[in-house]
Amino acid sequence: MKYRYLGNSGFKVSELIYGNWLTHATQIENEAAYATVHAALEGGITTFDTADVYANQAAEVVLGEALKGQRREGLEILTKVYWPVAERKPNDTGLSRKHIMESINGSLKRLQTDYVDLYQAHRYDVETPLEETMQAFADIVRQGKALYIGVSEWDAEQIRAGHKLSKELGFQLISSQPQYSMLWRVIEAEVIPTCEELGLSQIVWSPMAQGVLTGKYLPGQPVPENSRAANEKVNSFIQKLLTDEVLSKVQELKPIADDLGITMAQFSLAWVLQNKNVAAAIVGATTPAQITSNLGAVGVEIPADVMTKVSEIFASIAVTDPRETKAPETRLV
Repeated sequence: MKYRYLGNSGFKVSELIYGNWLTHATQIENEAAYATVHAALEGGITTFDTADVYANQAAEVVLGEALKGQRREGLEILTKVYWPVAERKPNDTGLSRKHIMESINGSLKRLQTDYVDLYQAHRYDVETPLEETMQAFADIVRQGKALYIGVSEWDAEQIRAGHKLSKELGFQLISSQPQYSMLWRVIEAEVIPTCEELGLSQIVWSPMAQGVLTGKYLPGQPVPENSRAANEKVNSFIQKLLTDEVLSKVQELKPIADDLGITMAQFSLAWVLQNKNVAAAIVGATTPAQITSNLGAVGVEIPADVMTKVSEIFASIAVTDPRETKAPETRLV
């Protein structure tokens, strides 16, 4: 495993971060979840990402149990706040001071820890003054409940405004957590240049495009049993990618990955890690073997001509419009 600084800070994260968005308390049983977390630890992954909304708070509970007994100082635990949770009452959502303060306390209890290393705004809240949100984050940092603050799926303008307020309040935003893959490149035009200027780096989610970039979904073929696409609980995010056009182009990556001596999954992870503003890629897993295989992406250097070839393959279908980074129009969804 290799480790990178997160933003303009002295805080390091593992290049691969274990995330439990659609797996823990949803796709796999708890014992299987514990096994994948332990495989991650054995492979040198020290950073773990979750959110209160995952499985409506249950994913944090599973992760807390999985990490029990580990030396806390040797881990980096990340979680998030924004989306409706619990009973979905009026204040069970958003980035108001009330919801942030109550949410951090709930997350710490579920994760069985006194603090999280990085607390992230899971979306931008259009209904709450940004000053209120950032003051709440500043107070959480001063209370020692979170060491650093980040954001997720904020556009460049929102990041700039949040960064300015954080500096005025005596702390600093250090990270952005956007979707990023060969198929989804909306952060390249505006978010990444802004973050480079301000001293934030990216922790990217869905680097394998929900598993599509692994090559296991074939054009014209039924989806594999036990795959994410076959699971009705979690497959809503992947359906739009399961077109013959997308899947055919993905298969063009196979000989390229073969030439590099890596799997297509490893190729997709190594591809996002080539971007110097990307500190880490989040990986999920339903089995320890998947985690172990993903570790093969660490340290892979992709030649410039291969990077160009990837862009050419996906030129007609990759999403690049920065306007696709959108804040929800209302907090209650």
